[in-house]
Amino acid sequence: MTETNQMGNSSQLGVSAGHEGLILQRGGEELLLEKVSDRFTTRLRQPEDLETVRARLQPQSVRPVAQGQLIEWTVPPQRLEEILAAARQSAEVIFASHVYRLAVSLQTWVYLTEQLTIQFDLGAAAQGQDATLLEERSLAIASQFGLIRSRPLEGIPNTYIFEVSPTATENPIKIANRLMRLPEVLTAEPNVVVQIDTLYRPSDNLYPKQWHLFHSGSGGGLASSSHIDIEPAWNLTRGSRSVVIAISDDGFDLEHPDLQGLGKLVGPADLKDRDSAPLPMTADENHGTSVAGLAIGEENGSGIVGVAPGCSFMPIRTTGFLDDESIERLFDGAVERGADVISCSWSPASVYYSLSLRQQAALNRAATKGRGGKGCVILFSAGNANRPVSGTVNERNWPNNVVQGQTKWLSGFAVHPDVIAVSASTSLGQKAAYSNWGEHIAIAAPSNNAPPNMALPRVGAVATGPTIQKSLPGLGMVTSDRIQGAGYSSDSYTNSFGGTSSACPVAAGVAGLILSANPNLTAREVREILQSTADKVVDANPDPQLGLHYGSYDKNGHSLWFGYGKVNAFKAVQEARRRLYLGRSVQRVVRSQSTSAVAIADANPAGTSSSIRITDQGQVQDIQVRVEIDHEFLGDIDVSVVAPDGERVLLQGRTLGNQTQLRQTYTLATTPALTRLLRRTAAGNWQLRAVDNAPGATGQILQWELILGI
Repeated sequence: MTETNQMGNSSQLGVSAGHEGLILQRGGEELLLEKVSDRFTTRLRQPEDLETVRARLQPQSVRPVAQGQLIEWTVPPQRLEEILAAARQSAEVIFASHVYRLAVSLQTWVYLTEQLTIQFDLGAAAQGQDATLLEERSLAIASQFGLIRSRPLEGIPNTYIFEVSPTATENPIKIANRLMRLPEVLTAEPNVVVQIDTLYRPSDNLYPKQWHLFHSGSGGGLASSSHIDIEPAWNLTRGSRSVVIAISDDGFDLEHPDLQGLGKLVGPADLKDRDSAPLPMTADENHGTSVAGLAIGEENGSGIVGVAPGCSFMPIRTTGFLDDESIERLFDGAVERGADVISCSWSPASVYYSLSLRQQAALNRAATKGRGGKGCVILFSAGNANRPVSGTVNERNWPNNVVQGQTKWLSGFAVHPDVIAVSASTSLGQKAAYSNWGEHIAIAAPSNNAPPNMALPRVGAVATGPTIQKSLPGLGMVTSDRIQGAGYSSDSYTNSFGGTSSACPVAAGVAGLILSANPNLTAREVREILQSTADKVVDANPDPQLGLHYGSYDKNGHSLWFGYGKVNAFKAVQEARRRLYLGRSVQRVVRSQSTSAVAIADANPAGTSSSIRITDQGQVQDIQVRVEIDHEFLGDIDVSVVAPDGERVLLQGRTLGNQTQLRQTYTLATTPALTRLLRRTAAGNWQLRAVDNAPGATGQILQWELILGI
């Protein structure tokens, strides 16, 4: 290996000399650690040795950790290194280590064991060598670092558990980082112990009824997959006041305790009365208060909680009418006052509404110029007519036949390319009967089922029809209401809110959490994260009004009813943080697909390749490879992606046995070896190579897609 290659790998991994002991390799990520100043751990040869070592070290306290496998010693900070050195010299001690904590989560303490997991890329070093020589090479590498092989890791080829021997001169964290610089090593992870902690759960009394956020049951109107998995997301972030979520609606009861908080309110605006007090002025202006609670409801010990309680709130009272100037004032003003996310739970009162040039431009300015050029995240509710956001329906049975025959539907805001259109799913994990649908739907989010507790769109003076005559199964949304019985209910909260008006602010709240976790993301990256981490909920039932079956997903992972799936807060925040850790900045996403089926040559070590040509210039900052292969015995084949410069990364080894269908997306998180392709030139011919290693069974590459962040 040349010096140039060594430097290249070190640069990719971000582990500079002197920092090997403070970077934890974990699931394809590099997590920064800090040493705890007054603790260390040991593994003793015999439990009865504890008192002997205690008498020698004179600690302030001791306690067992890691189910008794380790002993944690608390000592004066100024004597930590001295006492740790003495422990390492003790005959009774097998292993001793500092205690660490994660820099991004200081309450998470990390305890080291003497184990490491190493995955070798022996194929990359093979060059005609036989299996015995490759085996010897892996053992030689481990021996250099004082490691002893314990056992193979079942189910993953060329992967073994090693233990640190007494001859090792460094701890497993440092060893793992040094191993990651070797071309023969795909993954090197120390086995660390962290304490199990319960998920964060707010004390607000109505939170247990907010099923859309998190629940652990099924039955009673609930399906296990119907919530957005908020509690583990809240363990990572509950939102930052530096992230401003703008809600544009009919008016907001700013006296409501869940819409208040220190630093909560930012840049309020009343576009109707042209002042800065966007309060409800009529008896029917109840909508905005409930919408806002779902997105940003404050965590204050009572009432409800929003998806992003820590984010700031920008209330914008709309004029109630749509024209070019009102849209410009709404979006340009939100950008000027510092909005990061703009949530719109409204749509034109029209079957067919196309945007004017000025309206399109206003949306585009916000989505590209807002947030200092990173773009505001704009979300619109899909609408509640159970009609396509863009498409034709043969209409009949409307009141007075106000709409009939082949009718074109268009919601100009929902189909704008800079808008995230949000449809609604139910507490049973199905399509909300009223929810609009179509190819422009980006994601779904939870809401109630039909009929929604809101006014349906109207055509002139006639309500949308034909109507659904009875309520369908599904729980309502619990959220804030105007106080003192002025709104939908007799108190300050409602349990029957719904429509895509509910789904949109739920998704907007998740967007706020994403930006709280990683403020460097562009608006397009936020959209990509929402879509790529969404849960693929499936509804095989026909909708009760039109009898359509659109609850499954096409080859690109898109459903006409659910977009790319129901938003998952935890996965979305995890992905945002992962991108922050990698320190990459994706300016644009390039997608290219090969849909021509290619037969895989049987028992041919040269393999069969399918090519995709990328013409975009720039360096690879992110990579995903989506593969679809059919084969009579997938255990015969391995699959690799080959970059334009010839660098090959193994995506799938011969671990699939008698399976016959491979439908998989390989990412940096699932396939750490892909990090070797980062910061390489994107332009050129990329190849997917499948090698059939045994005669008999045959198959073909059906299609594959390359997604590059540049």
